[in-house]
Amino acid sequence: MSDLVFWQWGLILVSSLVLFLLSPYAKDTNQFFNAVQKRGTPNTMVLMGSLIISWIFAKSITNAANLGLEFGIVGGIAYAGYYVSFAVAGFVIYQMRVKANYTSIHHFLTSKFGKRAVSLFSMLIAIRLFNEVWSNTMVVGSYFGEAGSSPYYWSILIFTLLTLAYVIKGGMSSSIFTDVVQMALFTLLLGIILLTVYGPKTDFTVKDTVSSGIWSFETGLNLLFAAIIQSFSYPFHDPVLTDRGFISSPKTTLKSFLGASVTGAICIVLFSVIGVYAQSQGIVGQAAVEVGKAFGIVTLLIINFIMITSAASTLDSTFSSFSKLIAVDLKLGKTLSIGRWSMVFIAFLGTIPVFLDAKILSATTISGTMVIGLTPVFIFWKGKAPKISFHLSVICGLLFGLLLVFQRFPQQLILTEGKYADLLWINVWGILCCTLLYFIPSWIKK
Repeated sequence: MSDLVFWQWGLILVSSLVLFLLSPYAKDTNQFFNAVQKRGTPNTMVLMGSLIISWIFAKSITNAANLGLEFGIVGGIAYAGYYVSFAVAGFVIYQMRVKANYTSIHHFLTSKFGKRAVSLFSMLIAIRLFNEVWSNTMVVGSYFGEAGSSPYYWSILIFTLLTLAYVIKGGMSSSIFTDVVQMALFTLLLGIILLTVYGPKTDFTVKDTVSSGIWSFETGLNLLFAAIIQSFSYPFHDPVLTDRGFISSPKTTLKSFLGASVTGAICIVLFSVIGVYAQSQGIVGQAAVEVGKAFGIVTLLIINFIMITSAASTLDSTFSSFSKLIAVDLKLGKTLSIGRWSMVFIAFLGTIPVFLDAKILSATTISGTMVIGLTPVFIFWKGKAPKISFHLSVICGLLFGLLLVFQRFPQQLILTEGKYADLLWINVWGILCCTLLYFIPSWIKK
């Protein structure tokens, strides 16, 4: 076993043990599903930190670094466009709670569109949570061995079990508490990496970073605009995000979401600096890994530990959100035992694709397109709309998502050039069609 792998195992085992020991034990459903403790609900900073770290997942920061390598700082800023999602969700959820007293996304959908709409929506977010498990654990596995090797599989299984152990202890309370610890750790490690990149041993400067990249559609703007467009639907199919929108008071929640939007975007841009540095040095391959190797084992270990930490924070949030979906939102039994067994179930089910050699899909872009039908549902949530409007819009979005996956979208409707041009224009035309289909039944009734 190499020194690097030895220390990585040590970091995983020690950090997981510490999180397990520090994690609160949930004695009732309020603590387990709503993170209510003796001190009350999470405050602005705690909730904001939890939101940010639960979204800065392993695949996300890998993408940010690689986009920095490919497009310069423009790539990092383009990927950070997804963090507009927090601001959009924050405003919509605040309005829903203050003006209509909704207690969850499922509460809103049930009262406005009925049980069938809730079933379709729940299926979408269950698929999302299922994908989150294997797409993050496979990134962790890649740091321990080649895909398909024994170290690769063992690291995934042990990492999943260790994360499950501490979150099953306290549910949402554990998830939010450990998120704060993981956010502090992420900030510290990112700071160390940036000091290394801009340190005395390199001739790389902030000016080099700012001047990197070209502001054109072909070199990043396609992705930036696609990310911003998707931000009007994307957050609402992510229960990890929306569950946190109904825990604290409306004002605290709004402040947290707006703060997370800005701070999360900054974190992603800063991490993309690793890729920008790699570009300046002519480095090829996985940006984060190759830059870590270039600076030596300590820096590589720090980068790998960031990946492990971010993967753990997303994984524990996924487990807690799935348990709430099953026990509370779908009303299959609001008990601690059902909540905990639900976590075991999704951990087991979500790990299966690892052994089927499933490729790590770009979950952000593909599932982001498939749920664009949620845009009019939530942006125009106050307006009257018949139940069929929900189904027409959501199914239309799914169809546009499939057109992207199977590359069947007419080239004549793609109006810019370069990478991500199809992603941008499928989303533009898709949202226009979804919105039209959402309103047509109301116009016919008039």
